This record gives sequence, C-alpha cells and structure tokens, in this order.
Amino acid sequence: MRSFASGRRFLGLLALLLLPPGGLLIEAAPARADGDETTGMMARVGFDQNLDAQIPLDLPFRDEQGRTIKIGDYLGKKPVILNLVYYRCPMLCNEVLNTLLRSMNALSFDVGKEFDVITVSIDPKETPGLAARKKASYLARYGRPGAEKGWHFLTGDQDSITQLAKVVGFRYEWDAKNNQYAHAAGIMLVTPQGKLSRYIYGLSYPARDLRLGLMDAAMRKIGSPIDQLLLLCYHYDPRTGRYNLAAMNVIRVLGFATIGSLGTFVFVMLRRDRRKVVLEDA
Repeated sequence: MRSFASGRRFLGLLALLLLPPGGLLIEAAPARADGDETTGMMARVGFDQNLDAQIPLDLPFRDEQGRTIKIGDYLGKKPVILNLVYYRCPMLCNEVLNTLLRSMNALSFDVGKEFDVITVSIDPKETPGLAARKKASYLARYGRPGAEKGWHFLTGDQDSITQLAKVVGFRYEWDAKNNQYAHAAGIMLVTPQGKLSRYIYGLSYPARDLRLGLMDAAMRKIGSPIDQLLLLCYHYDPRTGRYNLAAMNVIRVLGFATIGSLGTFVFVMLRRDRRKVVLEDA
C-alpha cells in the first residue's frame, strides 16, 4: 500500500515537472485498468472561463470559527483572489496554495490592505476547525501583519459549494474509487463587486501577472503610476490566463515618452536662452 501511495506521489510530481507554463493541471487518479473511465473524468474536469459572471453575494458559508457568513461579506471594498481547493487534498491543492503564497510574498501589495484572498473548500465534509488550522499554517508563512483579516478559509454545504463552482466555471468530480477529488489547478481574480475578472491557470502565478490582474480587478484603483503604465503595455490573454506584452501599446507609450522628453528639452532650452538675453540686455 505504501509503495502504491509513493508511486502516485511520484507520478504527480512528474506531472508538475512536465506541465508547460500556463498549462491547465488536473489532479486525478493515475490510469490503471479502468483507463477509459479515468480519461472520461479528466475530460469533465477543468475550468470554464466565465469572465464578468456575478458571484451570488448571499451564498452562505462557514468561517474558521464556524460562524455562518455570506460570501458577499468579504466583497465590496477590495479585489479578491479566489481559489477552490480542499484542505485534505494529498498534493495538488497544497501546490496551488504554496505557489500562490510564493507569488504573494513577491508582491508589494499586502493581503488585507490592497486585496483579500478567499479560499473555499469543495469538500462539504471538511470542518471549520480544519480550515482554521490551514489558515494558521499559511498566515505563519506569509508573515505580514493584518493578513488574518484578509485571508479567509471557508467551508460550506454541498449546495453552496456547487453554486459557487458553477458560477466561476470550476468543474470537479469525486473519484470514489480513489477517495479523492479530481480537479484542476488555478486561481481567479474577482472585482470588489463580485464579478469574475481574470483566471490564471496551472501552478505558475507570476508576481507581475498577479499584480496586473489585481489592478485590473480593482479597476486601476490600486498600484503606483508606474504600475498603471505597465498595465498599458501588457494585455491579458484569456486563452492562457497570462499578461503578454502589447507591442502597439509599447510603441504608443514610448512615443508619448519621446514627445514628453522633447517638449521638456525645448522648454528648458527656450527658458535658458530667455535668461541669457535678459542678462545681456542688463
């Protein structure tokens, strides 16, 4: 039994290594004699990109203390990173959270200040106590003050989970033979009003893409002037979930910068010549 579990972990890690950047990674049981069934499950699992879809703000969940809340309680002020996982996941969910944590550590934006994070379990059997332990573990590794008010680990009943997953396009299945969920890897960016703004697939969330995506979700209400300039130069590609350099926008920005520099140069030269004339007349 131990050798089979080790083999599954090895296959999973091998899949992570072979995944192309930006690829959609799916966790499912390794194919055995029931290969057709596994292949069918893999085809049914994934993401449907429902950009601009509205998350029902009144969906009830439980917070880490077991209190009933509405998901809209965590929306309204800041953009949100949303991810659907389950806390007892043997591998992929932990990789999603670990990758997200590394990317957030590379950001100057702080959880609880510029943006919030909502992590939702897709397993209705998981408890607030388990969510609280998961939260404590990741907050300790994040290490920034105030994050406890901005990173929420939720649990809920099957109806709420199903509704949320359907709206955001997260397709998953319970694999009874292997006692685990088959699901895809990725995160979603949500506007303060609760609309789906961006998807980032797989197990690579570059800090640049995360920063630009949060700015987009916030309707450019966060970020420095340089960030705003970068947002003009990069274009979100919904097919890959990545921000790519937009050549024409770069040319425009460089053109405006050149014109601005020339204008400043001419102004300085004219002002200097004018002072010179005044001094000579004196």
